Amino acid sequence: MLPFLGMLQLTIRELRAKKVIWGLFLISSLVLLVVTFALNLDVVDGTLASARLFGAETSGGVDLQNIVFAVQSIVAGTAYWLGILLALFASGPIFTTLLTKGHIDLLLSKPISRTRLLTGHVGGVWLAMFGLCIYLLGGIWLIMSIKSEVWNPRFLFSILIVLSMFGVMYGVIVAIGAFTRSTALSLIVTYGLIITSLALAGVQQITEQLGAVSKAVFLVLYHTLPNFAEVTTIVSKLSQGDPVANWYPFISSLLFGAACYLIGGIQFNRRDF
Repeated sequence: MLPFLGMLQLTIRELRAKKVIWGLFLISSLVLLVVTFALNLDVVDGTLASARLFGAETSGGVDLQNIVFAVQSIVAGTAYWLGILLALFASGPIFTTLLTKGHIDLLLSKPISRTRLLTGHVGGVWLAMFGLCIYLLGGIWLIMSIKSEVWNPRFLFSILIVLSMFGVMYGVIVAIGAFTRSTALSLIVTYGLIITSLALAGVQQITEQLGAVSKAVFLVLYHTLPNFAEVTTIVSKLSQGDPVANWYPFISSLLFGAACYLIGGIQFNRRDF
């Protein structure tokens, strides 16, 4: 257990040393400041009398809860996309740095198994991103709740979805990096899968236009690859307090991520560094 915790601590220290944590922390702080000063709500008897967001003023007479939930949905969706893309770009090089000659040799000389070494690294990255997710999304939730007096605790569940999907896509970096040691290729494949998910999200409309063979191929891709774009709907519904009717895109993405970590772990354990 101690070697695992040591590797976890080493990863967080490396993220801090490379200014990854500080950079994402500063961006998150800037977003919180912008939301704090850009959002002004005038509430009268639980009804929104007027609202000002980024200089644009909205007249009153609108149910306050609907406005707050709508804004939180937009914020959660934006944080889901931009937050994960930035986090992947910032943390992606950390894994390939782990595999560089000299660095990996030193770590493998320690009394720690390769499995614990890898899980400690992944756990450190996850833990750092979890803290940043709580800081950003939790901060936005707290600011909006205090200003509007509308408390929507289900919004906080979106933090778990954002972190989980970051973990899924980081699994791609681990798998590709374990085979190639290439940061560039790892990020290209990861971002490529995210872009591909935009097409996969239209599975019903697209498959109606395809022939039998093309439809079968497309469905295989849909059920195999991560449905990153489609999970945006789940994030939006959770942030608005609405029930989620279809969890399949999220569950299938988790399975894809688990497969990536398994493949990456096998290659990491068998590779001769």
